[in-house]
Amino acid sequence: MNAPVTRRWTEQRWLIDNVIRSVGIDWDQPRSINYNAPCGPEANPDFAGIRERVKKYADISPAFETAAKRREAKARAAAAAEEWVTARHNYFIAAVEYAAAQWPHDENSEKNLALNQRKRECYTAYTTYAAHKVEAAWIPFQGKTLPAWFHLPPGYSGGRIPAVVLFPGMDSFKEAGVAMYGDRWLSRGIAVLSVDGPGQYESAVLGIHVSMPNWIAAGPALMDWIAARPEIDPQRIGIAGQSFGSFFATICTANEPRFRACAVAATCLEPGFHTIFEEASPTFKQRFMYMSGYTDEAKFDAFRRTLTWEGHAEKIRVPYLCLAGEADELSPPVHTERMLSLLQCPKRLVVYQDCRHSVGNVPATHLGPTPPGLAADWMQARLAGKPFVSERWYVESSGRVVTTPY
Repeated sequence: MNAPVTRRWTEQRWLIDNVIRSVGIDWDQPRSINYNAPCGPEANPDFAGIRERVKKYADISPAFETAAKRREAKARAAAAAEEWVTARHNYFIAAVEYAAAQWPHDENSEKNLALNQRKRECYTAYTTYAAHKVEAAWIPFQGKTLPAWFHLPPGYSGGRIPAVVLFPGMDSFKEAGVAMYGDRWLSRGIAVLSVDGPGQYESAVLGIHVSMPNWIAAGPALMDWIAARPEIDPQRIGIAGQSFGSFFATICTANEPRFRACAVAATCLEPGFHTIFEEASPTFKQRFMYMSGYTDEAKFDAFRRTLTWEGHAEKIRVPYLCLAGEADELSPPVHTERMLSLLQCPKRLVVYQDCRHSVGNVPATHLGPTPPGLAADWMQARLAGKPFVSERWYVESSGRVVTTPY
């Protein structure tokens, strides 16, 4: 499949390069921060160097690939010297950086496939040395398989434990879903199935695309797989999604009643997704056309209008948590507010003052409830069967939480 080419991408490419030259690689969202975080502080110099090197869009993939190759070489040398912890660190970081290098490649080109292979090989090597059990998971799905990684908490020694199915956003990937150390889910005794769902990263490489039917079918397929695991309590399985994963997790929850709770953040909940595809950086539409298998922009525009929670979210009956930015520039908050008002389930909407789409990096998220920890604590309580009151939280810049009932 050839790479999609949109009108705004063609007309505004010069503008994107100038914006990157002015404000850096995180011009559209804080991706270098999001990729750095699960790697830990040892990777900080890599990402600082990448931010310095990237001066235009074409620099992104080579900058990440160069860093990944350096990390992979260090990992191989450490493994040869039987320095297992050092090998672990470097293989994990290399896998994340190879995945990041894939992001600008909106087609299954030779380069994209090669980077995907290096990513898988490095992450597979990481699983050999990881501080907790990690294994590759392939979820049967409509004659193909959805790629995932299955993680058990450190020190797991038997018995049935709770789990969460985790979806990344449009620009992220399953390898970054679980931190190398101190992961928010694993630290709370919750196993994780980190998935590239239909159209996401490796699923797009495998030819499994975004569509409403595919995401409706994904929930039961994932639940069947994880509920059958002997380590997992099938009565305590939740689901979570970030950014576009918030939409995907909502659709899965609506169509698979065995999930016990749903937690989403950095919402993408505008039916039809006009704002993110027509008013935000052209890279979003370019990427999502690849994810959904379209190269014709007019046909994609008709397709995107079929993407909606309407008629689905109203079916959710399990507890639902939503963390959102007050000033979300990719998904207008009015759509999030409308969906939450229609949910017929216990629910909590947490809105952070002055926060944009990526829920973080403002005083409200620093001084108030930390979003990742809040979501993990909430999920842990729900999977333990603890009740809660439906509320709307507004987190002020001071960190104070103002609550009102639904």
